[in-house]
Amino acid sequence: MFNLFKKQPPKSITIIGTEEQLTINGVPVTFPTNHAKLVELFGEPSRSSKTKLTKSTLLCWDAEGVYCNYASSSHIYSFSLIFSKKHQLELSPKNNFSGSININNKDILFDDFDGIKFDNYVLRKLIYKGEEQPYAIAFMVNLDVKKEIATDTYQLKPTNEELLEFSDFGFKLAVIQELMYIQEVLQPLFDVNEFANWYTKRKIDIDQEGYEPIAEVTQYFKDFPVPKRLAPLVTKIYQDGGNDIYLNLLPHGNGSEEYWDIKSCADAKHFPNLKKVTLCYAADTIIDELNHMGIESEWL
Repeated sequence: MFNLFKKQPPKSITIIGTEEQLTINGVPVTFPTNHAKLVELFGEPSRSSKTKLTKSTLLCWDAEGVYCNYASSSHIYSFSLIFSKKHQLELSPKNNFSGSININNKDILFDDFDGIKFDNYVLRKLIYKGEEQPYAIAFMVNLDVKKEIATDTYQLKPTNEELLEFSDFGFKLAVIQELMYIQEVLQPLFDVNEFANWYTKRKIDIDQEGYEPIAEVTQYFKDFPVPKRLAPLVTKIYQDGGNDIYLNLLPHGNGSEEYWDIKSCADAKHFPNLKKVTLCYAADTIIDELNHMGIESEWL
């Protein structure tokens, strides 16, 4: 009898790299990549969770032996292929990677290279302190290569469009999360590392400054124009400490900050199709006020 619940075999994965290009099953991959591209390459992930400390997202492809950790679903800087159980990962694939890796016409075995660096990507072995054998290979962005960023990338340009006027900054950020990072109808897609490289009025050091709100980043979103024509697209709001908007505003935050609390429901009037709201950054009264307005609301 045919077994409808027969375990599916892992997707065959062939990785081919040259100095100019990286492909997976013939599909070109560039960094930073994004969630949609990883799904195209590996299929839907088996599992996902949030890290305990940073609240970043962990994705795991059990059958294929692939996993990744990211702060922003639109800017994913690496993914890894696991080969050993000698690790301390919060979430790891159940199976080891069984595909093939060919770099510059050479089959790369896990123990025969010290690291490979090209302008477009880097390969390196992941080894825990105190261990001799690596547990994974990571493909990642080459952070030593500074990509040219157009001078007008983050310049807020004048517009003749009618804009939404927000009275509550926290509410505005929740809307930007939905329109910029979920629906991707607000451009440009903000990346704090790219913004820091683009900014010329002073040096922004994310490693040093990312534990508190960065004034220039906060001001950028306060000034960011949201066209009124996009308001009907907002049907839901979902706040989470791992939202892209908060991770870009506070790269080294722990998810428990109160900087982005919604203190007023007044801006809900702009969104006639808003039906459901899930909050974690809001004043105690906001849930009841939204429910009273007919918007189904709950705490995360």
